[in-house]
Amino acid sequence: MSASVAVYRNIYTEDRFKQAYGSDDSTSGSLRLRDKLAGRCRCSRQTCLHLLRERVPIFNWLPRYRLKKWILGDTIGGLTVGILHIPQGMAFALLTSVAPIFGLYTSFFPVVLYMVFGTGRHVSTGTFAVVSLMTGSVVEQLVPTPLEMNSSSSEAADFEAQRIGVASAVALLSGIIMLCMFGLQLGFLSTYLSEPIVKAFTSAAAFHVTISQLQSMLGLRLPRHTGSFSLFKTLASVMENLPHTNTAELLISLVCLAVLVPVKEINMRYRQRLCTPIPVEILTVIIATGVAYASSLDSTYNIEIVGHIPAGFPGPRMPALHTFPDIAGDTVAITFVGYAVSVSLAMIYADKHGYSIHPNQELLAHGISNTVSSFFTCFPSSATLATTNILESAGGYTQKEGNFTHLPLYLSPQAVLACINVTSLRQMFLQFQELPELWRISRIDFVRQ
Repeated sequence: MSASVAVYRNIYTEDRFKQAYGSDDSTSGSLRLRDKLAGRCRCSRQTCLHLLRERVPIFNWLPRYRLKKWILGDTIGGLTVGILHIPQGMAFALLTSVAPIFGLYTSFFPVVLYMVFGTGRHVSTGTFAVVSLMTGSVVEQLVPTPLEMNSSSSEAADFEAQRIGVASAVALLSGIIMLCMFGLQLGFLSTYLSEPIVKAFTSAAAFHVTISQLQSMLGLRLPRHTGSFSLFKTLASVMENLPHTNTAELLISLVCLAVLVPVKEINMRYRQRLCTPIPVEILTVIIATGVAYASSLDSTYNIEIVGHIPAGFPGPRMPALHTFPDIAGDTVAITFVGYAVSVSLAMIYADKHGYSIHPNQELLAHGISNTVSSFFTCFPSSATLATTNILESAGGYTQKEGNFTHLPLYLSPQAVLACINVTSLRQMFLQFQELPELWRISRIDFVRQ
């Protein structure tokens, strides 16, 4: 047996509807809009506290910090990442074409600032290979390496000052762009960068980084190529100069790769069983530095070493502001790449651990980090793949700054840092394993990657 339901409704004209339910004229609409704007402009104590917690997240999560539950994981994660930041910062400074000490500075100042303003609990900021390589290309274009220069002369000091001035200017302009994007609430733009595009870019950058480090691993003193087809120019230059390979530096590179690759594989496969990853990078640097010091490798076999590393923190220094017109185009690309990678990493670990990040607040955090740190001789920074993964796997729970330590590493062979650079890109190269699956899912995305 079926039942039927009849619904009777009145039919209204526009005039009858206004008489029955009232009119929504422009006057009342403007009054309500004015009331809303007035309400937004009122400044109460509660509103100020809400704004402070929203824009400076440390005031939101620090009072809720679970000391007994989180302190051990944060301490282990922070110390582990801090140890890794030392060799990685020095190595990525070479990609940026600046002295290694500036990589250490970039591994400290942005980390502290992101801890205060960032929303990613498991994000580790600092030097990133792709951003460093792009910045290094700008530095090489504006301050090319002279063919002959006395490393102990004042000319060398001026040369290094010019280079870090350009790199700091890129960081400053990048921070300003991010702050402007934050003001315009453009954080949503990160959602339009598809995963295949990001993976394709990072995989291609991994090839560029590897090729650029070949000359340091082989002990070749070659000028750095920039512009179109720089990858092939660099590779051709390395192949032409293979007969001039420094045997001692080649041997150091082979030994370092033989140690770094298997230990990193152990860290990856047994990360659930290990309390903390084996700090193979810093151990390799310390051992290589000790051997170089004991054997005088730099003078006996003409091995290129890191050189003098000043102690303490740098004083404020103005970036090379006059280079803004020359670096503007490249800096826009560097900004979007750094922000896209940072937000992508933050979202991955936020989804994994059940919390949310705010893309617009991430713009503010990275914008402040790059802007402020640029006045302390830092080059552009972003979230980093390797240290973020290690921080999470080591048991970190909240935003934790890296442990900054000064060590007498001026005798470290640059070949060791080049090997650290190459082996840190393992995850990017492994992305090629996804190509067959991507071909089955979408051939358009396969072509993009």
